[in-house]
Amino acid sequence: MAPILELRALKAFYGQSEVLHGIDVAVEDGGMAVLLGANGAGKTTTLRAICGMVRSEGEILFAGQSLRHRTTEQIAGLGVAHVPEGRGTFVALTVEENLHLGAYTRERNPEEGLQRVYGYFPILAERRRQQAGSLSGGEQQMLAIARALMMAPRLLVLDEPSFGLAPRIVEDIFTIVERIRRDHGVSVLLVEQNASLALELADYAYLIETGYVVTSGSAKALADDPQIRRSYLGY
Repeated sequence: MAPILELRALKAFYGQSEVLHGIDVAVEDGGMAVLLGANGAGKTTTLRAICGMVRSEGEILFAGQSLRHRTTEQIAGLGVAHVPEGRGTFVALTVEENLHLGAYTRERNPEEGLQRVYGYFPILAERRRQQAGSLSGGEQQMLAIARALMMAPRLLVLDEPSFGLAPRIVEDIFTIVERIRRDHGVSVLLVEQNASLALELADYAYLIETGYVVTSGSAKALADDPQIRRSYLGY
């Protein structure tokens, strides 16, 4: 089966500065891949290139279609949902208003989508009338993921979903992400500093350093690699 996402010789730029130097990454249909690396390695830039947010060269193929030269809205309409670092919720809107915004790029029944995401995130159903800005950090992260799910995505692109959250909340969020993948066949591309947890969940992993993929393989193989353990897992 062909991967749902393929990056081939991908380069990405901020202005004239080349930040990614021809990387190859793939996400299997229904699978989860994780990008590991230090801050500034190019992980977030990879996600931004996929979603049309930075200038890029090379190939970006999603379900066999090229994403290059498409707008961010067009890419979302094809089924790529991006949850950026920092969550990006509309703090002055209610929880439910935020969720309705997530449905606008895909033709579907919003009420059906609401019931689905409330099933995954019951706390959001309780908070549906609250302003998003009044939620805790963990609840805002749940809202950001739930809003992405309202797009009925085929690929969920998550940038540092654990950032700033307590370990228990992080485990809850990743448990829900795994349920979503299992129940609905949603593929996941994850950038995550919590390498140990990410490697437990992912099928495949890529280690990025200064814009290059320096190591890739099954998540288990990387978790068992002594150098990866010392540098990223702390043992």
